[in-house]
Amino acid sequence: MTLPIEAMNTLRDRRAKITDHINPEKLAALHAKGMLSARERVENLFIQGSFQEMGMHAHHNAVSFGMAGRELPTDGVITGTGYVGNMQVAAFSQDFQVLAGTMGKMQARKIVRLMRHALRVGVPMVAFKDSGGARIQEGVDALSGYGDVFYYNVALSGVVPQIAVVLGPCAGGAAYSPALMDFVIMARHNAYMFLTGPEVIKAVTGRTTTMDEVGSAEMHASVSGNVHFIAEDDQHAIALVKNLLSYLPSNNTEEPPHDLSVPIEEQADLGMAELIPSDSSEPLDIHAVIRRLVDRGEMLEVHANFARNVVVGFARISGAVVGIVANNPMVMAGALDMDAADKIARFVRTCNVYNIPLVTLVDVPGFLPGVDEERGGIIRHGAKMLHAFASATVPKLTVILRKSYGGSYLAMCSQEMRADMVYAWPSAEIAVMGAEAAVKILYRKELKEAADPKAKAVELTQQYRDEFASPYAAASNFYITDVIDPADTRWTLALALRKTLGKRELRPGKKHGNMPL
Repeated sequence: MTLPIEAMNTLRDRRAKITDHINPEKLAALHAKGMLSARERVENLFIQGSFQEMGMHAHHNAVSFGMAGRELPTDGVITGTGYVGNMQVAAFSQDFQVLAGTMGKMQARKIVRLMRHALRVGVPMVAFKDSGGARIQEGVDALSGYGDVFYYNVALSGVVPQIAVVLGPCAGGAAYSPALMDFVIMARHNAYMFLTGPEVIKAVTGRTTTMDEVGSAEMHASVSGNVHFIAEDDQHAIALVKNLLSYLPSNNTEEPPHDLSVPIEEQADLGMAELIPSDSSEPLDIHAVIRRLVDRGEMLEVHANFARNVVVGFARISGAVVGIVANNPMVMAGALDMDAADKIARFVRTCNVYNIPLVTLVDVPGFLPGVDEERGGIIRHGAKMLHAFASATVPKLTVILRKSYGGSYLAMCSQEMRADMVYAWPSAEIAVMGAEAAVKILYRKELKEAADPKAKAVELTQQYRDEFASPYAAASNFYITDVIDPADTRWTLALALRKTLGKRELRPGKKHGNMPL
């Protein structure tokens, strides 16, 4: 016995009405702007034929303001699972072509059902955000829906990776969902994200502003720090998602996708030493150092435009996935300020929850001095770094390249923060403060009485470096594991990583530490 042909035709008609609701002209207009439809975004993310939709026929229950009986295909959101490479991923895609992608109670139910599935089976969540916000026709039901989504954003946090991809509007309370996720990717030209837009700001404060100033991807990536990656268009955004997932495990109980079949070659990189300036006051190109350390010179830099005085990102060293944390002497001499501290602390915690080893490259003169920094809470922000590194139980390897002074020596994952291995280049300087500043304090009388104070200062500065700031002074007290030739850095780290991947560290039982937020 077979199904009646009418039933099959009804099914096909219903599916076609849902999947093909955008007319060709409107779809062509989207493509011209570098945008894809909500369904195309999902289809381009997953391996062809692997996507299984959930809730295709779900329908809203709203009756007020002309909503009774109104057809909204998929209720404005496509939800389901598929495969990105060998990894199962859950994804939802808000459809701006359906009532501006606004969220009502049914849309929220679909998203939450998917999030609960991701939590149960332990797979990453990708969210394509393109919505006009809360569906005002549904009133408090829409607000309740947002509350449910936020709750599950928090429930998934630290369990499975969550990636928000903002490809259209994300305004008002809707912006909190991306902020609760691990990574935010945002389109440069077609997206904006804010709590209160230019019109509201002008009405309340009297200040005239622009959408670019308060809600653009460029602003969020470089000023507010809310966005981790900028995408040039939808296809680029999807490529970034795939690249990011290639470094992450499916959930917090799994290891990241290491390829330990890659051999460790004990081969000196003679070009590494050539990167070190002869004058310690000249900046070191940290990106050039990283390129020589990691496989194929490839690193996926995170927050590249925010707090550029530090660099964080994902890479591989002889096949092992690592999180790189480094000072950037090319910007602010690599000094740590409030934004840099926040950037590092967040990245360290992300690596820790997903079992990704940390490699820290140190060339730091200290925390940035200044009235604004002190009044802004540099102590609290710097304490976040200490808390993050000290709390991290993943393998932690540190290389002190040049300067490592004062509290910043500790904040950049020293042995006291339980780094598993701490290496230093011969060019390293480890001290309470820089030699020049220390000499002015310690030898004030000698400098004042010297026939040539400048020449005496140069002499005493070199003497201080040799006796008190030398890496061998730190090594003699076993504060560092070894002083290494810069040419040996890559294979030294690769070998140390292999030896520490099985690290297990137990901590006192507690709900969580009280991080100074």
